[in-house]
Amino acid sequence: SLVPHDARTIRYPDPSIKVNDTIKVSIEDSKILDHIKFEVGNLAMTTGGFNQGRVGMISHREKHPGGYDILHLKDARGHSFATRINNVFVLGHHDTPSVKLPARNGIRLNIEEERQERIRKSS
Repeated sequence: SLVPHDARTIRYPDPSIKVNDTIKVSIEDSKILDHIKFEVGNLAMTTGGFNQGRVGMISHREKHPGGYDILHLKDARGHSFATRINNVFVLGHHDTPSVKLPARNGIRLNIEEERQERIRKSS
């Protein structure tokens, strides 16, 4: 059986679903509609750490036995960032998200860009 984040149990899941994969579930009958593999090349969002809220493509995974595995991602602007594997949630196949992305599509602005945006909004 499979136990997602909301603690319900899904019986007889697809055997190709592994740890850290994302599943899309029908709320009415708790059936799995789709699943997205946790692999290099898929779109993911960081849910914790310094890079929380950023969206990018998984570029590679560093395995550290006895420690935290590190995942490297690259956003739409080409900026790379890294975070612990526990802070990452897969959103879609390749560059196509399965859900609506947050403001600015998960791209973090630098200090100067944030300032310019605030000035533009205030005037």
